[in-house]
Amino acid sequence: MELDEYLLALRKRWLVIAVLAVVGGALAWAYAQSITPAYRASASVFASVTEAESAGELVQGSTFVQNSVTSFGRLASMPAVLDPVIAELDLDTTAKELSKRVTADNPLNTVILEISTTGPDPQAAATISNAVARQLAVTVQGLSPRTQAGESAIQLSLVAPAVAPAVPFEPNTRFLTASGIAAGALLGVALALLLTLLDTRLRTRADVEKVSGLPVLGTIVRTRSARAAYTTVRTEPGTPRAEAFRRLQVNLQYLETGRRLRTIVVTSAMAREGKTSTSVNLASAVAEKGARVLLVDGDLRMPAIAEALGLEGGAGLTTVLIGRARLDDVVQTWGMPNLHVLTAGDRPPNPSQLLDSPAMHTLLEEAAREYDLVVIDAAPVLPVVDATLLGRRSDGVLLVTRLRSTRRQQLRSALAALERVGATCLGLVATNWTDDGTGATYGNAFPLAPAHRRGMRRGSAVRRRAAAQAAPGAAADDPALADPAAAGRAATGPATTTTAGEADERTSDVVAEPPGPTGEDMPSRASETRPSDGASGPHAAAVHDGAPVDRPAEIAEHDSPASDAAEHAPAGATEAPHGPRRPDVRPEATDEATAVRASGAR
Repeated sequence: MELDEYLLALRKRWLVIAVLAVVGGALAWAYAQSITPAYRASASVFASVTEAESAGELVQGSTFVQNSVTSFGRLASMPAVLDPVIAELDLDTTAKELSKRVTADNPLNTVILEISTTGPDPQAAATISNAVARQLAVTVQGLSPRTQAGESAIQLSLVAPAVAPAVPFEPNTRFLTASGIAAGALLGVALALLLTLLDTRLRTRADVEKVSGLPVLGTIVRTRSARAAYTTVRTEPGTPRAEAFRRLQVNLQYLETGRRLRTIVVTSAMAREGKTSTSVNLASAVAEKGARVLLVDGDLRMPAIAEALGLEGGAGLTTVLIGRARLDDVVQTWGMPNLHVLTAGDRPPNPSQLLDSPAMHTLLEEAAREYDLVVIDAAPVLPVVDATLLGRRSDGVLLVTRLRSTRRQQLRSALAALERVGATCLGLVATNWTDDGTGATYGNAFPLAPAHRRGMRRGSAVRRRAAAQAAPGAAADDPALADPAAAGRAATGPATTTTAGEADERTSDVVAEPPGPTGEDMPSRASETRPSDGASGPHAAAVHDGAPVDRPAEIAEHDSPASDAAEHAPAGATEAPHGPRRPDVRPEATDEATAVRASGAR
């Protein structure tokens, strides 16, 4: 690992470091509170010679005293001094126990002794220090050499009596707490680095490229809606996730150097990495550019495309492979006229044998001739062998990797499996990417689809007509609600002709919606196309071939012919005999069923 990787690891696990630092500080503070407070009281004594007749004797005496002060300090904690102190103060202890609390220090190059006593009682500590200082002076006088006059040559004088301290010297709560925080933080850093070294999951795009040695052709933003994940390019065309699939399509286009990619297998190392949603949205992104695309559900073990797109899954790939149908008999159009889907069909007992059969090879060759691109959603590489069989017969393989889920060894094993059979891995797609702002939208993030705009305009027109019929006086007073042409037609009966000016005025508010296909009109051939419900292309949000699109409740209500008729009919009447007749905006809709549906929708 490099320095930036260490810093990134610490940044990702900063919470672990912070929690351990807080826990360490809390434990240290609790430990400090559990310690009994101890006070220290110190008394200072000064050692000197008692008599010197000349300067030379004074120098010799001072040198002797300075050399003896250290011994006097050791003497302060001996029974010769402490036993009389215990007897004087009537202490309930022994000289050995008291010696652990009494210390005597001699500052460097001085003849001063600092006698200190520690204990839980500050006043008792001061009293003991003063008693030890006095008793030490007495003991030294008895042990020191004598002068000619018979007096002690060394004298100890109490120069600074001990006083009761106000603050305990231990525990040092601040120091212990700070030490606990530092220790916890260091432990958190060590744990964060250890977890980083032990964590083999691929977390960033750089990790994927470093492990695989291949480029990441697309980073797909994660979505919380499992249903919308399959139709992002169509239902949410302006989101960063949809743009990521378009960027993937562009990157694949630049890979076509020397030969054109006609068949692409989309797979992953393990399940639940986003291969199916990537296949569907990639096919949609390519179809947006006008290319004829065939999406094949090649996962015969766990097919998901039919259910995700709301298509018929009873007949599909397996039906063709066993010879019961032709390719153009079972493909279905979804979303756009140039986007065809071949579902998996019934689950076979031998998926690997079917995918490796000559019939599959013939099917791929036929699809490559009829379509500009064939996208195959295959099973994961590591659990089964299906993806490697398909990858060997395709122009390239896209390997989908889920960030923070796929492990390094799984990615290496999947790439090795593809390489062993001679499959060409075009690159990788990283899913479950968290948008860090680089995928911000530009312009309208969620452009309103044409079907939604038509429904909103139709709803506004219906409300205006209902208000005009319910309150004729208000309509006359309000120019916005007045409709002289409609009033004239209501007075004279149903109109049979409409002038061009009236038609333009009426169609400025309401846009007629072309009819959609019925069950009987649905073509079964790949070469046939169906009506696009008034909108086609990448930003169409109308219902195409069974693909559900959420529409606002208010729009759906006004789109219903029954609700439209209910708003036009007066109270208590079942039919409006002389209601205003709107001009037919689509004269080319000559089919009787189509005309009935168009007039009912209006």
